Amino acid sequence: MIQVKNLQKLFKIKKRKPGFLGSIQSLVYAETDWIRAVDNISFEIGQGELVGYIGQNGAGKSTTIKMLTGILKPTSGEILVNGVDPSRDRKKNAFQIGVVFGQRSQLWMDLPVEESFDLLRSIYKIDSAVYKQKIELFSDLLGLKDFFQQQARKLSLGQRMKADLAASLLHSPKVLFLDEPTIGLDLLVKERVRTFIRQINEEEKVTIILTTHDVQDIEYLAGRIIIIDRGKIAYDGGISNFNRILGNDSAVSVHFQIPVDLKTVPKPFEIKEKVSANNYIIRLPDGEPLSLLLEFFQSKAYPLQEINREKPELGDAIKKMYAGREDE
Repeated sequence: MIQVKNLQKLFKIKKRKPGFLGSIQSLVYAETDWIRAVDNISFEIGQGELVGYIGQNGAGKSTTIKMLTGILKPTSGEILVNGVDPSRDRKKNAFQIGVVFGQRSQLWMDLPVEESFDLLRSIYKIDSAVYKQKIELFSDLLGLKDFFQQQARKLSLGQRMKADLAASLLHSPKVLFLDEPTIGLDLLVKERVRTFIRQINEEEKVTIILTTHDVQDIEYLAGRIIIIDRGKIAYDGGISNFNRILGNDSAVSVHFQIPVDLKTVPKPFEIKEKVSANNYIIRLPDGEPLSLLLEFFQSKAYPLQEINREKPELGDAIKKMYAGREDE
């Protein structure tokens, strides 16, 4: 569905000298430099995949998405979205993709949502019967009719996001680009939006690329992640495998019946935090059985009340990756 091969994007910037004199000199002659925003990346995404495309600010995420949607033209390399080169045939590409930006809207702010949708129906030449079917579907899944007659500027953030999601899918796109789709939403609305995205992906087989700083969105929705770092792909694969590569350690919360002065635990276990005299957080290395820790507590006659093992989080693994990079 999406093929990216040796993709590069360079931006030319002017280097200004400091001070008033430097500003004057820059008017006559300014040195230039090149920034490599995307640096020779390649990947493929199949039909129906839901991929998390993540990275730090300035890593190259937005630049990649803008090239995939046809907004920017690559410096070099190849892109095909469902067989179409986005920069060469922007109109054809626009008819087969949907785009949602969490901090921007494709609705007309002074019009009711219904009229914005009617304009989009005309732009994309959507059949009336298909349009009616779509509106009924979105009403069931997103509660669209609750605010369908309201002016777009008067919608809450959650309502606007639901409307933008529905608007991006009116024309039945093959590919959907989601940029921060749950930013600023409360927990209940986030859950509904995530459920909707997953349902559209599974039932309609829409290929989805999700860029977000909300790691919970990635963990809940994506089966695969692509991490871009300083313009290069740092990782491409499953979430569980990514955790495993960086050390799939667990955190174990231990509650004792009485206060315990726990100063050491047998290696390779490690005390991460003393929450209280009754509660400790212990690091459990990947592959090490929890039974060894339990045997240690029994040998010390420490009366256990409760022990909980928390699964490794993607966010912790990503932090570890960037921490390792800074150490280098």
